[in-house]
Amino acid sequence: MPTASPQPPGDDRPTASIPVPGPTAPPPPPGGGKQTVTRVAAARSRELTVAAARRVRAASRADGAAESGLTQLLWVNALHMAGDAMIAVSLAGTLFFAAAADAQRGNVALYLLVTMAPFAVVAPVIGPALDRLQRGRRWALAASLVGRAALALVMAAHVDDLWLYPAALGVLVLSKAHNVLRAAVVPRVLPGAMSLTSANARLSVFGLATAGAAGALAAGVASLLGTRWELWATAAVFVAGGVLAVRLPQHVDVPTGEEPADVLSTAEIRVPGRRRQVDPHVVLALRANAALRGLGGFLTIFCAFLVQATFPDGWEATLALGALAAAAGVGSFAGTAAGSRLHGAAPDRLVLYAAGTAAVVTVLAAVFYGFGMAVLVAGVSAVANAIGKVSLDAIIQREVPESLRASAFARSETMLQLAWVVGGALGIALPPTGWLGFTVAAVLLAVAVGLVLWTLYRGRSSTPAPGPAEPPTTPVGPSWS
Repeated sequence: MPTASPQPPGDDRPTASIPVPGPTAPPPPPGGGKQTVTRVAAARSRELTVAAARRVRAASRADGAAESGLTQLLWVNALHMAGDAMIAVSLAGTLFFAAAADAQRGNVALYLLVTMAPFAVVAPVIGPALDRLQRGRRWALAASLVGRAALALVMAAHVDDLWLYPAALGVLVLSKAHNVLRAAVVPRVLPGAMSLTSANARLSVFGLATAGAAGALAAGVASLLGTRWELWATAAVFVAGGVLAVRLPQHVDVPTGEEPADVLSTAEIRVPGRRRQVDPHVVLALRANAALRGLGGFLTIFCAFLVQATFPDGWEATLALGALAAAAGVGSFAGTAAGSRLHGAAPDRLVLYAAGTAAVVTVLAAVFYGFGMAVLVAGVSAVANAIGKVSLDAIIQREVPESLRASAFARSETMLQLAWVVGGALGIALPPTGWLGFTVAAVLLAVAVGLVLWTLYRGRSSTPAPGPAEPPTTPVGPSWS
């Protein structure tokens, strides 16, 4: 009997199967290799990395930031903070921990005094100089970054001699100048759909993230290849930031009728002359922020010496310092994120709540001292500093006219940098005794916050009540209700 043939006569091709819809198998690896767990994990990692990069890029360009120039400034600031973090790692490895191993605390204190004390002279000069520098600010930003790149190379060539000290001093001076320049440039690249508070918060978040990653990378490079290689990499980061600074939009260099502002006096009277005084809300918020910034400078220096004196073992000291750094980093992120989202809260109250909370926690650390309390104060201080700075930005945006805003930001940043220096100098002067240091810090912070509250109360009590036949008079002090 004839048998059924599976194919038509004369057709030697195999029978084509009808495709059935179903899950698509992953493409074979290049070269026809076999799929392995390692290859799948590597492919997945690449996908996540690309997706994360796209999200970061989209976040940096959102709300009109790409069109206004804020995106470019964001990346300039990110590289600036990354380079500063790498410089901090190199200084810690070449000076502080080396001196700690040889019990040379006096040399470290001398170094810190030499590098920070000049800010008491430099800081008051930077703000007025910016008032006259209405054009060429992107070139000034680029100069501050390229100058630090050159000084990083000098530090790499003189790690073991005295030339390291003036080079480090120059890096710190240019870093502070860059902070003031950036604060003055932000209003010129502010998108119309974004508040100044959100713009500064975005700059801070991107900068902190980049600084954390760069600091960890720098620590790895320094441990594997040495400090010189780490400083060469730092110079490359600064050069990249300088190139991006030059490529900022040209309208950054176009003055918009800005005038110098005085942020040190609480009087609202408009005085004749070049400098005009701003609203007392700004002044009191700046004083509260200066107290918080001083606490931050004190904790940075004092806790470093405290770790050196408390943990003689190198591994334990590293863990302790890492706990302090982690608390400060997480606190900065949390405070910046929270402050940028508190749109309905009054910034005047937020800055007072932040300063008051930091004062209370510092008092508790003085009474119930332990290293855990020191870590807690570091975290709370970082949160309070971030919220206070965001609140100050909002108050300046609300109270200061646009023609005065750039100058107000420059001068306020100058005062905050100087407050940090004063706090750091106090950390050097005190012995590394935990309860003593936190007691002094608690007393000074409580006094500073009390003076701010007293000024506020005095301003309220001196406000005259409007009479029925006369229009209300302008108060000479703030009324934060």
